[in-house]
Amino acid sequence: MDRKTAMRRAGAVVLAANVALALAKGGVWWSAGSLAVGSEAVNSVADALYSLVVLGGLYLTTRPADFEHPHGHERIEPFVALFVAVGVFAAGVGVLYNATITVLTGSDGGSAGIAGVAVLVVSAGVKYGLYRYCRRVGDAHDSPALVAAALDNRNDILTAGAALVGVVGAAAGYPLLDPLAAGVVSFGILYTGYEIVRDNVNYLVGAAPPEALRREILERALTHDRVRGAHDVVAHYVGPEVDVSLHIEVEGDLTLFEAHEIESAVVQDIRAMPEVDDVFVHVDPKEMGEWKEDRDTERLLGNRGPR
Repeated sequence: MDRKTAMRRAGAVVLAANVALALAKGGVWWSAGSLAVGSEAVNSVADALYSLVVLGGLYLTTRPADFEHPHGHERIEPFVALFVAVGVFAAGVGVLYNATITVLTGSDGGSAGIAGVAVLVVSAGVKYGLYRYCRRVGDAHDSPALVAAALDNRNDILTAGAALVGVVGAAAGYPLLDPLAAGVVSFGILYTGYEIVRDNVNYLVGAAPPEALRREILERALTHDRVRGAHDVVAHYVGPEVDVSLHIEVEGDLTLFEAHEIESAVVQDIRAMPEVDDVFVHVDPKEMGEWKEDRDTERLLGNRGPR
């Protein structure tokens, strides 16, 4: 399945599942008044709203490149993920506020009973399935928006468990457990927002990719027999993808055609990495002595200098 179809299908599946869960939890909350189930209903409504945003964002990011966007539209995805985080934070603050007010006033919600237990158990199962599905598709297609959705679904399993404790506790005669469980759920929601922000800010500020990826870039350049060294290697995120620029050292007596052949081969090998979008290689004659100390390169490759 191609990237566009897989990602749009994933967005639709997540939206449909979250709408169904929001309706189910909202129905139990309306009939029983349990704050724990109500907090989960609010969580699912927030999930459904951000799923709608993600679906729209995935539609935009999977459009082909055009004149105004020659590298495609994938760089919209981190903004979509951060929009998700805003909605998640808002839901978490709202749930925490309601739980705090309930505890301070000494009031409590109703007992959700069997219906509450059932809807929370089903919710945990559905969220686990969505987590595995979104993570698999997000990792396979390098989609930060789907990975963010996967993290949210993973934490929703924990919040459903906390809400379940509150529902069971209220049914057993400990009504304070219901708002306390809602408070625990709120912290789970807020932590999800933090994770999404943490994972996507680097895409927007042009941070360097993980060290293992930078090492592989260097190793791919240096595996070519006629490349004597590499320096001024810069790899940074542009959206969820990585742009790379580097200088390679070659023998100065090569013809222009030979130097171009080496440069093209290095570009092709690095660009074949799934995380890399574009590669810029500058060819230096080894005899010009442009090699310079590059602590980052030396650290990644164990002090391997020009050959």
